Amino acid sequence: MSTGPLSGIRVLEIASAAPAPFACMMLADMGADVVVVDRPVKPGRTPRRPADPLKRGRRSIVADMKTPPGVALVRSLVAGADVLVEGFRPGVMERLGLGPQELLAEHPGLVYARMTGYGQDGPLAMQAGHDINYIAVAGALDPIGRAGERPLAPLNLVGDFGGGGMLLAVGILAALVERAASGRGQVVDAAMVDGAALLTAFIHGVRADGNWLEDRGTNLLDGGAPFYDTYQTSDGRHMAVGALERRFYQQLIIGLGLDDDPTVPAQMDRDRWDEMRARFAAVFATRTRAQWSEVFAELDACVSPVLSPWEAADAEHSRQRQGFVDVEGLVQPAPAPRFSRTPSAAPSAPRIAGEDTEGVLADWGAAADAGAKVAGL
Repeated sequence: MSTGPLSGIRVLEIASAAPAPFACMMLADMGADVVVVDRPVKPGRTPRRPADPLKRGRRSIVADMKTPPGVALVRSLVAGADVLVEGFRPGVMERLGLGPQELLAEHPGLVYARMTGYGQDGPLAMQAGHDINYIAVAGALDPIGRAGERPLAPLNLVGDFGGGGMLLAVGILAALVERAASGRGQVVDAAMVDGAALLTAFIHGVRADGNWLEDRGTNLLDGGAPFYDTYQTSDGRHMAVGALERRFYQQLIIGLGLDDDPTVPAQMDRDRWDEMRARFAAVFATRTRAQWSEVFAELDACVSPVLSPWEAADAEHSRQRQGFVDVEGLVQPAPAPRFSRTPSAAPSAPRIAGEDTEGVLADWGAAADAGAKVAGL
């Protein structure tokens, strides 16, 4: 039995790429019964179990949604679902006869959650794109990068996951809360371009206050300030410095052994930031990352070792908080956030496509004949 605050909520996920699966992973982590409708395996290929953590925690059925039996199976499953999640371009689900207008007419309490790059309408709605395109249009890419250099893509964290999947999960939860009062479902239109723009709200506020320079890499939080930057150590690793406030900056200077050096520039002397950065870089290059970590472990300076994702899993803080879990041999981030009264269970491993068809049909009361045709049972 699932545990967590969403225990008892049923989510039907139409298989898609990263953002929607990330949202459904979070819902499953929080206890929802998530069933993913996977595509049929191509003839001649052997189904295999995926390792991707984004696919953890749910059961899998197979349906060819390009065929009437596949569509019939999905419609049958919707009858038992609280939430449907899809990540296609606008109009695809409508052409399949599975759009929100049809399904909400039949199931008024359904939360119909849609994940797209540019949203369901607007001049870019039908245009192809990836994370880098969505955050570029949203204004989230331009500020990221070094001074005098081109914008730097922050992996696909801002569009796909922060501005996409996590936004979708928040929207679903809000719609479920509202449904508890009204008894009615609704469409959740989660667009990565909207979510990425939302993540820049702070920057808009700072600029309105006159504290944001238009040139990339020249501000306090974009790598422009030498006391908010990363530095290479003697072993080729790096330390992250976030000593924004004066008290933290003073501890930074003490840790670097520069507290008695009158030639160190004043913290907010922007004209000498390049000089300050060079001084910091020269000092950090004299010791290893481990040695600097020991130095700053005793100081409240906002200085931390830069860990790889794999090192983070084995760090002392992560071990004590159990921030990572081992799911059948693959170490991955643990469910978050944490709940005091309804804690999330340990995630289950991803399933082979179609592995759970019979069990899902029985549990959800779907049409057994439709499922048998699609799954080849």
